Amino acid sequence: MNFHPIDKDSWPRKPYFEHYLNHVRCTYSITADIDITLLRSELKTRGIKLYPALIHMISTVVNRHNEFRTCFDSEGRLGVWDRMSPSFTIFHEENKNFSSIWTPFSEEFQTFYDGYLQGIETHKNAKQLFPDMNEPANTFPISSIPWVSFTGFNLNVYNDGTYLLPISTIGKYREQDKKVLLPLSVQFHHAVCDGYHAGVLFNELQELAEGCNCWLTGK
Repeated sequence: MNFHPIDKDSWPRKPYFEHYLNHVRCTYSITADIDITLLRSELKTRGIKLYPALIHMISTVVNRHNEFRTCFDSEGRLGVWDRMSPSFTIFHEENKNFSSIWTPFSEEFQTFYDGYLQGIETHKNAKQLFPDMNEPANTFPISSIPWVSFTGFNLNVYNDGTYLLPISTIGKYREQDKKVLLPLSVQFHHAVCDGYHAGVLFNELQELAEGCNCWLTGK
């Protein structure tokens, strides 16, 4: 995939980027429920796992908007990937550890799902945190805490504060008022994403959950 450097001098976001990166370096997390009542029912009918469906949904929204694909590359250049793939955690029941693997993103869910299942099979007995040494640079992180239906989650990344990509954490779904609600927490960097962009991400995820029959079938 191609990385397109940003010309900051002609970039409308330049004053916001510089303020929240250089003057008041700022990240923030938002946790909200996604109503997956219809999605869960549809997935059960089709015999499809929930976790990869959620990964595909998040990846779909990330790939719709430049703000979620803006980052620094290995040479320190600011730019936008034209497409990104998800890097996600898988749990190893036998030793209670986890590994982080990735699957190439495809807009066609079945193609992505097949790749996900293949990756799980390949790395199900992995002992390393990052078992795939060929993970490309254009990935973004997703993780899951399926044991806790949290109402808030704050991820603290202790580096130089220049990691710009969204970081998603999925919680345990719960039943409430005849709905199935799934908590999702996403950490954003204010240099590239404002509250408006966070709202776009959560709102579009809800739309995908409600329109799951279309993208599951590709129609």
